[in-house]
Amino acid sequence: MREAGAFGPPPPQSRLLGADGADGADGADGNWLTVNVWSPDLGAARLPVMVWIQGGGYMYGWSGDPLFDGRVLARDGVIVVTFNYRVCAEGFGHFQGAPANRGLLDQVAALRWVRDNIAAFGGDPDRVTVFGESAGAGSIAALMAMPQAAGLFRRAIAQSVPGLFFSAELAADIAAAVAGELGLPPRAGELARLSPERLIDAGDAVADKMGGRPRWGRAAYVQSPFAPVVDGEVLTAVPWRSLANGAARDVELIAGHTRDEYRLFMAIRGDTGQITAERAATALRELAPDPEAYRAAYPGAGDERLYELVHSDWLFRMPSVRLAEAHQRRGRAHLYELTWPAPGMDGDALGACHGLGLPLTFGNLTAGAAGLLIGQEPPPAAATLSARVRAAWIAFATTGDPGWPAYEPKNRHTWVIDTEPDITAYPEEASRELWAGHAFGPLPLRARP
Repeated sequence: MREAGAFGPPPPQSRLLGADGADGADGADGNWLTVNVWSPDLGAARLPVMVWIQGGGYMYGWSGDPLFDGRVLARDGVIVVTFNYRVCAEGFGHFQGAPANRGLLDQVAALRWVRDNIAAFGGDPDRVTVFGESAGAGSIAALMAMPQAAGLFRRAIAQSVPGLFFSAELAADIAAAVAGELGLPPRAGELARLSPERLIDAGDAVADKMGGRPRWGRAAYVQSPFAPVVDGEVLTAVPWRSLANGAARDVELIAGHTRDEYRLFMAIRGDTGQITAERAATALRELAPDPEAYRAAYPGAGDERLYELVHSDWLFRMPSVRLAEAHQRRGRAHLYELTWPAPGMDGDALGACHGLGLPLTFGNLTAGAAGLLIGQEPPPAAATLSARVRAAWIAFATTGDPGWPAYEPKNRHTWVIDTEPDITAYPEEASRELWAGHAFGPLPLRARP
């Protein structure tokens, strides 16, 4: 028995994008894999359970982030669970002698803990909904395709699903580069003797230099050194292929994205107002299935708009739609798009950007990064919209019905989340048609020139 009144330490994680890195993980003796539970009534029985998987590009993220405090969500009659999982090279480095996708296996272990223990907190182990955003949503897509996760959850809410899945060859080549930064071969036994800080720093060094590795293709272009690996054992195929073939057919799904996914990243990197015709052409060449078709589909879009669109589509919008489309062939899926513009930094300059759904989902409108997106004094519309989103997610976790029709190819029903939410045909049809024939397969290792 041990004290459990505070969050456990964060797992070792990247220092990029302002994260705290491995600081705070020292002295944890590897005890990063902790679970947090909020219950509205410990004496209750068989309440629906919502298990959160945080994002962070598979490089950072901590369940103790104030943004993910589950009190507001739980008070409406659900058990809320959050947990840590390993990230960066610890969780997703594809090293010889180590299991693949250790971060995903951590998630499976947490879900097994929920199955075995949540009744003691008033929860129903047969009504578990996993929900997550960004890399958390990508993890959920992977879990739906993983045999080890079968039967551990009944419903899933995937918010802004990234299309990043690596082939084993690409992941192994990146892992070799990480080990090379340390002067070591990419073998788990030798790397296991290192401190977490050294392995984190090596991964960050590789991320910083990815632009000079053309053989890593799109992974290098977007500077993403870690992602789930289609290794043939833990993850046998990309999720859209597995779901189309009937994996997780008994799991009910909500998938969706924000309208202006990539605008936040442009603001963070200082790219807003700085995109040249050359950079737009490079983005279309690297990411678009057909650059000229993109220009034709958006004839009024300037260089910066095209740059933003193709990044939003490739990274999050189209993978989210593809997940719903694949799943509806054998199961039940609902689709949404968040179009409400963030009222925080510089008025509505961020639009409906990546991450905006987080404060709306948890109802924590000023915690952590929420202040940047919504402002230190949230407008009444933010609280109203958050209540609507929470009500839909909780209804889905409770009954499987979020309040709008399932997605299907004829009508493409979509819940458009705005000041006045609406149910319409999918709004981003031009992009959906552009990507209709794209496989979203595992990213390959390109042949050396």
